[in-house]
Amino acid sequence: MSAKRGKEQEDDEASAGVAVEVEGAADESSDAADATPLQLTVDIKSPSACERRVAVTIPREDIERYFDNAYGELMPTSAVPGFRVGRAPRKIVEHRYKDQVTEQVKSSLLMDSLSQLGDENRFTAISEPNFDLDAVEVPEDGPMTFEFTIEVRPEFDMPAWKGLKLKRLVRQFTDADIDEQLEQMLARYGQLVPYDGTASPGDYVTVSITATADGRQVAHEPDTVVRIRPTLSFTDGRLEGFDKLMAGTKAGDKRSAELTLTQDAPNAELRGKKVHVEFEVLEVKQLKLPELTAEFLEEIGGFKTSDELRDAIRKNLERQVEYQQQQNARQQITALLTKSADWELPPGLLERQSARELERAAMELRRSGFSETEIRARENQLRQNSKASTATALKEHFILERVAEEEKIDAEEGDYEKEIFLIAMQSGESPRRVRAQLEKRGLMDVLRNQIVERKVLERVQQEAKFKDEKYEPPKVDAEAISMAAGGGSGAAIPSVTEAKDEEE
Repeated sequence: MSAKRGKEQEDDEASAGVAVEVEGAADESSDAADATPLQLTVDIKSPSACERRVAVTIPREDIERYFDNAYGELMPTSAVPGFRVGRAPRKIVEHRYKDQVTEQVKSSLLMDSLSQLGDENRFTAISEPNFDLDAVEVPEDGPMTFEFTIEVRPEFDMPAWKGLKLKRLVRQFTDADIDEQLEQMLARYGQLVPYDGTASPGDYVTVSITATADGRQVAHEPDTVVRIRPTLSFTDGRLEGFDKLMAGTKAGDKRSAELTLTQDAPNAELRGKKVHVEFEVLEVKQLKLPELTAEFLEEIGGFKTSDELRDAIRKNLERQVEYQQQQNARQQITALLTKSADWELPPGLLERQSARELERAAMELRRSGFSETEIRARENQLRQNSKASTATALKEHFILERVAEEEKIDAEEGDYEKEIFLIAMQSGESPRRVRAQLEKRGLMDVLRNQIVERKVLERVQQEAKFKDEKYEPPKVDAEAISMAAGGGSGAAIPSVTEAKDEEE
């Protein structure tokens, strides 16, 4: 009995040792097999413009070649009871380690097949292949087959992009523009103080918000501060006339209205339906702006005088005009280039990409100097029409990416540093901190796309013919809150500062 237990232990230790050796040899075996391309038979079907169903057949000759490579790597280090290391006959080694080597060969064949398909440029993947690894088997005889689905960039004839006729927005800022922007900027540092009178447009109210549908509560926000503006923007709908609804209210008053949810509302059951929203006023407040003292100027940016602050505001406005110029040019360019882009995009792709589009839009706004209030309003606007806006953004991206490939345009390290610096300047964080947060949240690829697309748009504009048109900055008439009136997840994308707080 004792001898038998010793023999079993010896076998187990040998098996464990070879298992490690088999795994360690996998990469070398795969490299050796890579020298000769696989003779794949590939059948590709296209259920839609952005989907491919791929069936791959690997001939027996390639399978045997991979087995030969795997066993060839294993033989010199194989430990089989009764034989010196590396001296066991191949048949015995094959019998003993068949299952382990078969798994190794399957993995190598799959990886090399997918890599070869990518190198052959049969399609441009935009997601990872989707297939059931456990369902794939290496047969005893005959070829090996496996199938997978994958999302791809659609194939299309590249539209002509040189010589487009475009309008260019221009604006010379006046002192009145600076005054208005200064007031908005000071509002970020202002203090909300209780007010005994009734509420007026521009005032702030602390409210409890309750939304009901068919008599049942679907959402509730017990205590939130809202500025009274013409429109109150939820993540899933807009309440117009909010300023008129709340005018003249005081603590204890209640006001109610109906709101129609968007077709992209988080609560699928209530999409496109009306909900009843009640506001209970808990407190009325007014904003007290800080004085432009020397201490305050130093605190908010190291400014020596109010003139320096006004110069900084002017530069920020110019950045915002540059953003609007780019957005307007982008809309004109992509409208012309996507005129024939009538591809059907898979719902799953749109759903996954909608969050990335929100991230991209928010990042672009931050680097262009917009406030968090303006960014939230834009986010809510995108959420309220997420499928359509995401579909448009994806079609634009596919075409701009093709131009980038043709013109060999890509993002360089200096581009990343510039973008991160601009975001950091707006958020008040260090560039190092901003970069760490972007990397942590997996947004460096979003930043890369943003850089490349901007470079492509610049290239297209270099070849375009322009006619100047005066730009009128949009008035801020919507107050955005991070609440879904119909219930469900309506959380906004965190700012860099919020992300920092979460981490800490």
